[in-house]
Order: sequence, then C-alpha cells, then structure tokens
Amino acid sequence: MTELTRVFLAGHRGMVGSALLRALSRRPEVELLTCDRQALDLTDQSAVRDYLAAHRPRKIIIAAARVGGIHANNIFPAEFIYQNLMIAANLIHGAHLAEVSQLLFLGSSCAYPKFADQPIGEEALLAGLLEPTNEPYAVAKIAGIKLCESYNRQYGRDYRSVMPTNLYGPNDNFHPDHSHVVPALIRRFHEAASQGLDEVAVWGSGRALRDFLHVDDLATACIQVLDAPVDRYRELTLPMNSLINIGSGSEVSIAELARTIAGVTGFNGEIVFDASRPDGTPRKQLDVSRMSALGWRPGISLQEGLEATYRWFLDNV
Repeated sequence: MTELTRVFLAGHRGMVGSALLRALSRRPEVELLTCDRQALDLTDQSAVRDYLAAHRPRKIIIAAARVGGIHANNIFPAEFIYQNLMIAANLIHGAHLAEVSQLLFLGSSCAYPKFADQPIGEEALLAGLLEPTNEPYAVAKIAGIKLCESYNRQYGRDYRSVMPTNLYGPNDNFHPDHSHVVPALIRRFHEAASQGLDEVAVWGSGRALRDFLHVDDLATACIQVLDAPVDRYRELTLPMNSLINIGSGSEVSIAELARTIAGVTGFNGEIVFDASRPDGTPRKQLDVSRMSALGWRPGISLQEGLEATYRWFLDNV
C-alpha cells in the first residue's frame, strides 16, 4: 500500500477487526471504510453488492464472522454455517463484481483436519476429517478459501487467504458459555479469585495442545501479507495461490495455559480438569514457514499477551 488506498474492513468491531482497525489507522496512505451490522447486513447479497458498488474500495479485508468456542459451536451449528457462508460468498463475489483489486479472507485453523500431521502445513486442507464440534464453522471457512482460489484461477484476481491460529486479546468475547478458551478461563479464574474459591474446573483433560497468538500480532501479519508483491505471494502459495498460515510457531497445553492464567488473575486454588468434557482437536500447531519467508515474526509473548488481555478485561468487562 504505497499510494492512497481505500480499504473496506468488514467486521471492524470484533476482536480481529478492531486489531486490524488499530493497525491500519496508523497508516496514512490508507482510507478506511467501515460499516456496522445495523447499516450493512453482510448476509444480504444485494445489500453487499450495492454497498461495494457505491463505495468502490480498492481492497477488502474480511474479518467479519460468527465466532464462538466449543459450546457455542455445538449449540448453534446452523447459525455458524449459514452466517459464515453468506458473509464469505457475498463479499468475495461482490468484490469480483465491483472490480476490487485485492482481497484478504481470514480463515480459521479449525478448518484443518482433526488428526493432521503436526505442525500443520497449508497443504493439509481437506486432507482428512474435521473436528466434529466445529465442523459447520470450519466448512464455511473452507468455502471462503476455495472461493478465493476459484476467483484467482478463473478471473486472475488477487484474493488472498490467511489461516490464523487460536487468537486472544482485547475485544474478545468473555461470555461465560459461548467464548473461546482464553477469555473463558480469564473470566473463570478472575471470578474464582474474586470470590475466594478453592477450586476451578477446566473443560477437558488439559492435555490438548494449542498455538496461541495475540490478535495485534495477527493484524501486523495480515498487513504484511497484503503488502507482499503479487508474484512473491503466488510463489509462496503455489499451487492454489491463496493460503498462508499465521501462528506463534510454538504450542502450549491447556493445562499449562490454565496455570498461567491462574497466575495472571491471582487465583491460588486447585485446578481440576473435567475429562468428561471434550478436548476438541488433540494437537493443533501451524507450520508458519510461509509467513517466516515473508520476514514476519510475532512480537508479543504469551505471558505478556495474557497480562495485557487481563488488564483489558478488568477495564472493559
């Protein structure tokens, strides 16, 4: 982005979108377009088409999504697949109709097979069965990635996809039932410490391994992907010209994560793991060699990121 560029950021109020908003707002060459869901329903095809025709962005970033943890995915599978399919289809096809020169679609690492070889390379997509607890959401994300690939192949578009690992940070969803693991544990341990409880139960065995990335690190990575010259991007993403993983390059067990969050929140009691609850995918670390080849590295450690997220939780939730 070297000249003044109008960028439509879809989903600017979510955790990922707000991080991208902060990062892009620091770039004077970017003219940002944002629109909340009351003004533009991204599941409405004609509304999206009319908005893009009227505002003519040069680039689109799709950070909008219906998201949630294992419990939310189990309870609302229809909403998760329908809303995310419609958001992806409407924005990607709408971008094509509006002659948008470049687009970035944010996928999710849950779109990879449950038992993929570790670390997971981009070529693992569709190479095995998905984790059943979030399959509807994952299918919608896979569809978005394949839409980008298809428009690139048929129409020569420059529509790129990134596959973020497990994210956390400010503006996360801290709902006690419908949140991802980091915000759920932050809330649970905070409340236990505040109430002087002796014990906190954590879903699963604690043995599942995850790769966690602070959302501000994701934002810098996404911008670096957008900034990459098209020939370099296509060289890195052969043969399908769309997908790059973004992760921390390391992993931690849920048990280790729980102990770290307990320390950050000041909880000194016992942590009990409820093995009757699902673990989800046993291990999920991304191969980030393509991002490394672009010269990107994460800058926020897990300890630092969790401390900052807890401060945000105290100030805002």
